[in-house]
Parts: sequence; C-alpha cells; structure tokens
Amino acid sequence: MYSRIRDLREDRDMNQTKIAKILGMSQTGYSKYETGENDIPTGILIKLADLYDVSVDYLLNRTDNPKMNH
Repeated sequence: MYSRIRDLREDRDMNQTKIAKILGMSQTGYSKYETGENDIPTGILIKLADLYDVSVDYLLNRTDNPKMNH
C-alpha cells in the first residue's frame, strides 16, 4: 500500500510537501505514511483516493484496478 501512494504521487510529479499541504498536515507526518511507519487513517485514505481519482481498495492493494466503482 505504501509504495502505491508514493508511486501515485510521483506519477503526478508532486512532492510530499505539496500532498501534505493538501491534506492539512506536515510533510514529516505524510512521509511516515509512505514509509509505513504510521498507519493511514481512514479519512486520509479517502482524501488520497479522491485526490488521485482511484478507489480506496486500490490504495489498500485489494485490487489492481484503480477505477472507482460509482
């Protein structure tokens, strides 16, 4: 899961500081999500899924299909 959120961020040429600002948190706090040092709270997972236009299941590696089921 952690490498997936890093890959999505890098694919969009965004840095951790920019994502952290969007999420209303520090870069250090966000960095700990990407390294797996801290678990990602549900609310942050939802925000990341919305930001990258993917499903939460995709972020959690429950599927390889990034598309959201509407």
